[in-house]
Amino acid sequence: MTQEDIQRIKNNPKYNELISKRSKFAWTLSIIMLVVYYTFIMTIAFSPETLGTKIGDGVITLGIPVGIAIIFISFILAGIYVKRANGEFDTLTQEIKDEFNDGKV
Repeated sequence: MTQEDIQRIKNNPKYNELISKRSKFAWTLSIIMLVVYYTFIMTIAFSPETLGTKIGDGVITLGIPVGIAIIFISFILAGIYVKRANGEFDTLTQEIKDEFNDGKV
């Protein structure tokens, strides 16, 4: 692939749309995860008794299910990204490739 080919792809409006949508979506999911995680860490740092509260008569504290929930949230957000990437983003990528191969770009 030559520099000219790369420039043709970069000038394609669909390429710019793909980059914009993908970046915005990735940053949104990253910010959500960071807020969830840092809220957990700040709660541990400034109010450890909150997450240290025992649930029922056992030895399990509130921090255990909250920590597990954070792990599940990360898997859910990753799944959301993969679903969108395999759908909308892959479709846009294929359209860009098709236009490039057909010489329309």
